[in-house]
Amino acid sequence: MRLATPLVFAQLAHIAIGTTDVLMMGWLGPEPLAAGALGVNFLFPLYLFGLGVATAVAPMAAQALGARQYRGVRRTVRQGFWVTFVVGVLLTLLVWHAEPILLLLGQAENSVTLAMGYLRAAVWSLVPGLWIVVLRCFVSAHSRPRSIMVVMLLGVGVNAFGNYTLMFGHFGFPALGLVGAGISSSLVTAFMFLALMGFVLRDRKFRRYALLVRFWRSDWPRFFEILRIGIPIGLSILAESGMFAAAAFLMGLLGTTELAAHAIALQCAAVAFMVPLGICHATTVRVGLAAGAGDRAGVGRAGWTSLALGSAFMVASALVLWLLPWQLVDLFLELDSADHIAVASLAVSFLGVAALFQLFDGAQIIATGALRGLKDTRVPLLYAVVAYWPIGFGASVLFGFQLGLGGLGIWIGLAFGLATLSALGIWRFHRRERLPWAQSLRAVAES
Repeated sequence: MRLATPLVFAQLAHIAIGTTDVLMMGWLGPEPLAAGALGVNFLFPLYLFGLGVATAVAPMAAQALGARQYRGVRRTVRQGFWVTFVVGVLLTLLVWHAEPILLLLGQAENSVTLAMGYLRAAVWSLVPGLWIVVLRCFVSAHSRPRSIMVVMLLGVGVNAFGNYTLMFGHFGFPALGLVGAGISSSLVTAFMFLALMGFVLRDRKFRRYALLVRFWRSDWPRFFEILRIGIPIGLSILAESGMFAAAAFLMGLLGTTELAAHAIALQCAAVAFMVPLGICHATTVRVGLAAGAGDRAGVGRAGWTSLALGSAFMVASALVLWLLPWQLVDLFLELDSADHIAVASLAVSFLGVAALFQLFDGAQIIATGALRGLKDTRVPLLYAVVAYWPIGFGASVLFGFQLGLGGLGIWIGLAFGLATLSALGIWRFHRRERLPWAQSLRAVAES
């Protein structure tokens, strides 16, 4: 819990930064908000893919630290910087030339023009954003994530101030609108990276690693190991985000009322999800440390304790969604307005299903984190693709359209996909942690 709590607050701060951006875009008006949301929805999945690749640093650093191979920790972090630089540059080029892609997807030309202004200012946040993930993995492997929490919380305030200054033209700066929001995102990301790097370089325990000394020295086996472990993580995250994006598309086919209710329920679920996501990061580190030390019992203890802790929180979260749905919806809508009653009623029904899928969502992400601690990512990628698409998305289409349950059926389908993935992930971890360690790690590498 000591490791998980700061990571949970860091995740909450991260979502608060994105929420602040969208909220302040709304102050510019409906058209800039729509264009800004278009830009965010294009950029964020690409960032998530890069984040998945960078996350490979966590189990590699933790296993090296558990085995007391301190030079391996340094080399892993250095190569993590190089891998994420290469990935970040490739993603930057894709975002910079996103205009024809957005037009091909049928987006309005004026919205695309506004979105490109935001994207070309915000795209410079990609590389430093991925470097923050590398440093997060490094400090978390040493069970000292409080610095991440502090930096992320500072970032919330700096981002809000930057948006206020650059979007609306305060303190002598011109009002840049969406471009100002993009510039603010890039500046605050650079600030958070430099602040975290400054802490690592000055801290007495961390500076002995000399992370930046002979930074140019290559370690190609480790470079490609990060890619081997990280690319499946990135693709798994894309499979998940893609399923939820597709679910929003299905809701749009039903109507604006369903889509608005879906957005409210999903935002409530997303905030609650930050807690098991923080526990997931801590689980990866704890399992990796035990695996590196050859502590078979420690691996099982770290994994199952995390699952129990995460499940306990998600039960509490589910109770809140079951017992207080109208109070939650009231945070988003004026319930005394007749125009909002239809949306609110639908959102409340969705939250009833969301309470159930909270249990599955928390279990699947923590089980995934435990498997990542064993560097086991390729088979979980297969599980994710099957669970999210043929099962999750397929069930959403079946229940929502074929069986006529509408938006409620789409949410039931999402719950089916998450339940399937949680069962598969727990079953695989159960198999892995029972094997003798030398055999287990060979099996992971060969599977």
